[in-house]
Formats: sequence, C-alpha cells, structure tokens
Amino acid sequence: MNPVKIITVEKSRELEKAADEGGLSFARMMENAGRATARAVEQLLAPRDRRVVVLVGPGNNGGDGLVAAHYLAQVGARVTCYLWKREAAGDDNLERVQAGGLPVVWAEDDGDHEALRGLLQGADVVVDALLGVGVSLPLRDNLRSLLETVAASLRERRGAAELAHAVPGAGLMAAPLVVAVDCPTGLDSDTGEVDPATLQADVTVTFAHPKVGLLRFPGAGKVGRIVVADIGIPADLAADVDLEMATAETVAAWLPERSPSSHKGTFGRVLVVAGSVNYVGAAALAGSGAKRVGAGLVTMALPGPIQSAVAANLAEATYLLLPHDMGVVNSGAVQVVRERMGDYDALLLGPGLSQEDETVAFVQTFLGLHRRERRGRLGFVERSEPEDEEQPAPPPLVVDADGLNALAQVPDWWRSLPPGTILTPHPGEMARLVGGDATAAEVQADREGMARRMAGEWGAVVVLKGALTVVAAPDGRAMVQPFANPGLATAGTGDVLAGAIAGLRAQGLEAFEAAVVGAYVHGLAGELARDELGEMGMVAGDLLPRLPLALRRIRA
Repeated sequence: MNPVKIITVEKSRELEKAADEGGLSFARMMENAGRATARAVEQLLAPRDRRVVVLVGPGNNGGDGLVAAHYLAQVGARVTCYLWKREAAGDDNLERVQAGGLPVVWAEDDGDHEALRGLLQGADVVVDALLGVGVSLPLRDNLRSLLETVAASLRERRGAAELAHAVPGAGLMAAPLVVAVDCPTGLDSDTGEVDPATLQADVTVTFAHPKVGLLRFPGAGKVGRIVVADIGIPADLAADVDLEMATAETVAAWLPERSPSSHKGTFGRVLVVAGSVNYVGAAALAGSGAKRVGAGLVTMALPGPIQSAVAANLAEATYLLLPHDMGVVNSGAVQVVRERMGDYDALLLGPGLSQEDETVAFVQTFLGLHRRERRGRLGFVERSEPEDEEQPAPPPLVVDADGLNALAQVPDWWRSLPPGTILTPHPGEMARLVGGDATAAEVQADREGMARRMAGEWGAVVVLKGALTVVAAPDGRAMVQPFANPGLATAGTGDVLAGAIAGLRAQGLEAFEAAVVGAYVHGLAGELARDELGEMGMVAGDLLPRLPLALRRIRA
C-alpha cells in the first residue's frame, strides 16, 4: 500500500492538475470521488431502501455529491438531492441524476427550509457535499442558515434516539449517519479552523491524500473517522511530501518477526529507570508497557522503598535497586546504572522520577549534562563544560516525563544526547524543552511544524503526544497518528506509551520506526478500550491488556 501523505490545499490542486495533464481528466477524478463516497456509505450500512439526503453545493464538491447520489441509487438507496447555489445548465452529473428519476429540491425554492426539515426527519444518511477544501470563512449567511437547520434536525433526531433507548416501548429512531465529502463544509483544510455552523461528521471521505487541516483542531474534532479514497492520482506525484499519516499497513511492515526458535534474549532487554515514592504507578505502567509489546526482559531500576509496590503490579520484571534519598533517586545512582546499562538493548529514563534536586542532578550527570562552572578572577562565570568527558554511551535511549524536565533546565541540552535518542514530550514539556517564551498553546497551534523543526534542531526523534500524536525524525520525516481519544487524557497513559516505545526499540526497530509503531499500537489499544468501556473512566492500566490485542489486529 502506498504511504498516506498529508498535503495542503495548494498541493492538492497541484496534484490534480498534474494528474489531468497526465491523462486522468478532472471529470474522471470527480467520477472516482463520487463512486468512492458511495462505496464508503455502502461499507458503513446496507444502503438498499435507506433514505439518503445529499446536500449539493455549487462546485466540484457538489459534483462529487451528485455522482455519489447516482451510485447510491444504483444499489437501492432512496436518494434525494438538495441543491444550494448550483447552476443546472451544462451539468452532466445533475442531468444524470434527474434522468435516473432521483428527486431534486432547490434551496432557492425552500426559503424557510421546510422541505429540508421534512427530508431530514426520515433520513438514514446525510451526505455533506456543499463546499470542499477551497472554502473561505466565515460562511455566507444563507449557507450558515442551511447548515444550522441541518444541525438542529440532527440534534432532534439524536435526542429521539436516546429516548428510544431509555424508554421501553418508545421505538427506535436512529440518528442519521453524516458523511462529509472531502471535508465538512466550513472547515479550512489548511488551518483546521471551522465556521460555527460546520456539521459534525461521522465519517469524512477525503480524496487521494488527507489535507492537513483535517488533522488540526478544532477541525479534527469535526471530521469523525477519516477514509482516504483512491481516485486515481498517481502516488509518485506526492513523492516530495514528507508528512504522512500512520496506517496499520505501515506499522505492520515494521513489526519485528517472532521466530518459533526464539528465547527471551531474542526480543530485547529493556532497562527502565523510573519511579519515586510519590510516583510508584508510573514505573509499573512503563515497565508493563515494554513487556506488553513483546520485550523479552524488562529490568526496573528504581529506589528500593518502592520495589515491593511496583513488583506487586509487575511480577515479570527483574529489579536493580538504586541509591536514593527518602524514596527518590539521587546522583549516586549514576555509577550503578552505567555499570549495568551495557547489558541492555534500550534504556527508558524518566517516568515518575520526580523533580527533586538530587534526581535532576542524577539525570543531568548521567546524560553528561551536569555543568561545572569555572570562575574568573573577579568571580564571573567564564564558561561551563561537561563534568564527564569520557562517559560510556548508553544503549538506545528513550527520555520521558521527568527526564525531559531535567533536560530542559540545561542550556543547549540536546548537544549531549546520543544519536537515535527518542524524546516523548506532551505540549507543556515540549514548550519547556524549546525554552525562551515558548508556551504549550504555541506548540498546539503548530504541532507538526514544531515537532519537525525541533527534531531537526535537536537531532532526536520527537514524539509530541496528545490527540493526533506527531512523530518527527531529524531527517524531516514525520507521521501523524490517526487517533484522537479523550479516554487517553488521563494520568499514566504517557508512561505506557514510553514503555511501549522502549520495548520496540529493544527489539531492534530504528528510533523513528519504534516511535511510530509504539504510538500507533498505543493509540489503537486506546480505541479498543474506548469501544469496550467508553471514554469516560478509562484508566492507563486499561491499555495494558489491549496492547497485545492491538498488535494482533495490526498483523491480521
């Protein structure tokens, strides 16, 4: 399967023009897009005798909708087209729809939207083909009024459906499925900004490649599930695009093989330096994450007072007890970890370590970041230099949580990181790593751009966590994860992710691949948990038994 590139609106137009010049006409692309939209509806529910309302706009997006209407009618759906601002003259797709006997309602003849409300009352599917990726915001008043009418009807239908489930004998009145063509009307496909009237789609069928605005909030919250439809544009036309969406096919190709003749050493050894007296769970979750993605051996390096609590939740690990002060790792642990780290294939540093001064000193010294000031004759600092010039190189490194916070306190911290390091910040930690006046809001405003720029500057793989996690490599490659799950917005899920990435790194995956696979498996496990439990009340531990299930589904 070809990579799913994420493109701008300008790039989309460029690809369509190049395809047209190469012999794939715009008319054929429209035919393919409409057919793909109809096929997506078919895959979601059996269309025969279903009532479908297609909202048709004036441009190519409306043309896609008319083609979809034709093909849905061909498979037995009862389709009505509601046309807004569309010219009838010379419209071959409209003529085909009318020749096929499909009812057509013109918005200009329905000033109070009474006919529209009547259509929506009985609809099983609403197809939004009003405006596509070239939308200008804000929307016109008459279009906003049309969309508000649709939204009000959908709310009424959903309320009735909830009542039907809650009240015995009330009957079932399911809310209609909303399918957006290329993007929901009113969503800026470059910035992700939305008009207040933009409909909430259940599914967005986008063509050739998803547009970047579909993966940026608030727009990302309006698209529902994204279906990327092939409309015939040659994949090599987008070869210069290095921003991709992670897919199960991509991840499956990177998963390590598991031979029947293997032993625990075959699948890698992970050293997890984590935990403190106030953050016991972080260590257990991180170690469990590494085990649940298939690492052969996990050793927990942690302060002695928390060993029994961690072991109660992680029976399969071995333990390396570290020097500590009142249950937090101190700088004396540097030598202990260095003496043992050569036995491991990956090292995870940071979950739950705390930000106590002694622990921060441990992290900075271990990574060669602890600075020793040398003063001039008048007491002014002349320069600073690493304390340990000949420190042994650690195994492939993943730095998370308090490990990142310790880095951020040192100027030019990235200069001492070993090649292939993976950093896993959330937006607040990312802002601290960037330094200066950077804020989490600024990080969130340009997640892909920020992750890619910093990965290049720092020479590390950056996993910018959150809804639609971004993984960026120093060479410019980047992948956006397709998961935005509120159920993952709870303490400890980041520890599971860091452990999963370290577990995959230990199994021989390169840094970028381990980060992408770990984030995808973690996100899919979250989807499985949400499907079973609901998103409210999910906890990080719910992911652990579902990591192997996610891996099995990816391999299927």
